[in-house]
Amino acid sequence: MLVDKVRRFINEKDMLLPGDRVIAAVSGGADSVCLLSVLCALAPDLSVSLRVLHVHHGLRGTEADRDEEFVRKLCEGLGVPFRGIRCDVRGYARAHGLSMEEAGRLARYQALEEEAAMWDRETTVVEAGEKAEKATGAEPGISWRPARIALAHHRDVHVDTIIHHLLRGSGLGGVGGMRPVQGIRIRPLLCVGREEIREYLQSRGLSWCEDSTNASDEYTRNRIRQRLLPMMEEMVNTRAAEHIFQVGERIADADRYLECQAGKVWDEAGRKEKKTAMIRLDAFRGQEEIIRMYLIRRMLDETAPGWKDITGRHFADVAVLAFRSVGSRLDLPSGLTARVGYETLELSAADGEVRDTAEISRWKGLPMWNTRVFLMEKGAEIPKNQCTKWFDYAKIKGALSLRFREPGDYLTLSGGKHKLLTRYMIDEKIPRQLRTQIPVLAEGSHVLWVLGYRISEYYKITADTKTVMEVTVKLSEAEPEAKAER
Repeated sequence: MLVDKVRRFINEKDMLLPGDRVIAAVSGGADSVCLLSVLCALAPDLSVSLRVLHVHHGLRGTEADRDEEFVRKLCEGLGVPFRGIRCDVRGYARAHGLSMEEAGRLARYQALEEEAAMWDRETTVVEAGEKAEKATGAEPGISWRPARIALAHHRDVHVDTIIHHLLRGSGLGGVGGMRPVQGIRIRPLLCVGREEIREYLQSRGLSWCEDSTNASDEYTRNRIRQRLLPMMEEMVNTRAAEHIFQVGERIADADRYLECQAGKVWDEAGRKEKKTAMIRLDAFRGQEEIIRMYLIRRMLDETAPGWKDITGRHFADVAVLAFRSVGSRLDLPSGLTARVGYETLELSAADGEVRDTAEISRWKGLPMWNTRVFLMEKGAEIPKNQCTKWFDYAKIKGALSLRFREPGDYLTLSGGKHKLLTRYMIDEKIPRQLRTQIPVLAEGSHVLWVLGYRISEYYKITADTKTVMEVTVKLSEAEPEAKAER
């Protein structure tokens, strides 16, 4: 029986303890309706409290309104507290240069985490301890835990995720798929598949809402589920999904093992001081490459919990940086900086705290900026405005930073000739007092763009360009009009 199977899985993975509070993310689809039904069935035995959060993305009009009303009535019938919130996913995606799929995912997680934090503020340690004591008969002093967030991801979604991450070039953590327990997030249905869920709902006479976007090819995961995976099962192995799931579990085990090994190195050679994580260079350099990657991940976790926008390319850049001379540094997304000290590799946040790109821009007096990467289409028209520029993504090998000029900065001009940025500004007759106030987008010392003036010939779009990085800046209304760019 599915309920018993999920109960065993919850116990095996130590997902829930007596007295826990659980927020179930319920969209109204089959998976989330199953999750809610199962949690309602298990809540008394597990001695947990349950609430539901429904996130309306504002994308599907009356269909989304229907889903919200369906979940509201479902919760009324089950006697579960319900809360629905609305998010402007389209605006969020546009503002951050994200796909609708990614923007929706981030919006959901943010809403769920805020709901969990709100419930935590409502619940005192004493109340939680008393409930756990009453449920178990244990001695007083049972520790209070933050509210859990229950997600409806099941085994087939897990397989889709593994394939997606594999094709995106993720590390072992991504290719290992979803973890049953990830911080306060739990996934009780990872032990069951899509067909089991449908059979369970039908046997209980439970209905659900079909999301029309599930049939759309617009979303990557839909294409994987509807086209790629069936093709693999038909043309390669009928048990492809099963084998991918098993490999994912082994990769997840390897990920945890390597994380543990890196942790031992960190315990011996690493430390954190305020918002700076540092590790002895001799210890870092002496590790296998894979352990160095995990040490960088540990430094990110120490410095900027919940770090984002750091890609495999950034990891590789930091690893290379560690073998450079003292004083070498690298700017990373989210205001992070990696630096080589006399004896340590250091990773720190600007001004002692982590900020997003827009906040850093305002803090430094620089314009806000966003990037997005996409395939070059035949006949595409390159923007000619002052605030949006296209660059050949394949030419960019390191992390980019928007900053003011530094000694050694240079541009590539026609014919591949290099010119120091200082000399360029003199030749352009830029007043001395303004030269330090002009922002530049740079990869190390190589300047891609002198804002308000020109971009480097080296990074320009050519007939051979396959992938484009678009950079957009937003100048404040108080700034004078920039000189026409070439």
